[in-house]
Amino acid sequence: MKAIVAASALALLVGLGTVSASAAVTSVPVGAPLARFDRIKPGVHRYLRYRQVGETFTPADIWTREIRFEPRDGQPRLHIVQHWDSGTTPAAKTLDSWFEVGTFAPISHVRRSTKDGQTKVEGYAFTADRVVGLADLPDNAAKAYDVAAPQRTFNFETDMELLQALPLKDGFEASINFLHPGGGDPAPYLFRVTGSEVLTTPAGGRIDCWVMTTDYNRPDFPATRFWLAKDSQVMVKVVSPLPDGSAVVKVLLY
Repeated sequence: MKAIVAASALALLVGLGTVSASAAVTSVPVGAPLARFDRIKPGVHRYLRYRQVGETFTPADIWTREIRFEPRDGQPRLHIVQHWDSGTTPAAKTLDSWFEVGTFAPISHVRRSTKDGQTKVEGYAFTADRVVGLADLPDNAAKAYDVAAPQRTFNFETDMELLQALPLKDGFEASINFLHPGGGDPAPYLFRVTGSEVLTTPAGGRIDCWVMTTDYNRPDFPATRFWLAKDSQVMVKVVSPLPDGSAVVKVLLY
């Protein structure tokens, strides 16, 4: 969820973009092959989301992320389906997102949110220079949505899988153009590998992880930290501190 400085490291970035003039930050352009796209495998991951205030833990929901590779319009595509189930309130949300294989360039994104028995549908199409509401999606509340994206943008609601496809290493830092479908203009966000940490599972297992941070362009907020397993680069844990001292935590269940 900043530094490729040596010229010899450029080989790792074939198809990933260029290094900035300061030789400090790697650009990740939409549409270029990603160095470790092969780390994205079909399967299901489930995360527990909870809020932590001191030593008090309040569960929020179970977050399921399913990765599929299947055809669409005669082309092989990456298909990611997400679903949240709340244990405290009668609410649920599903995201259905499609991408180009190899580049992670977004094609479409549909969000269905249900609360108090009412479902809201929002659908978006990603084009070469805009993100627009899906005109042919029934009951699309976002049909009039139209945001310019002169620099193509990734889908922020699938950032975990995108980070998994990057050539993570000590000191790696990337600038990634993201847009949250339904939100404002796309913007570049900085993600930095700050080091390594071994997480220990309750059963005594050990997961060697890259630790990555971002401030989501909010330097007034504490940085969010991500732990990605070094072998698969699957996201294992995310901690998002809040200004009031609490934190929102996501932990991989299986």
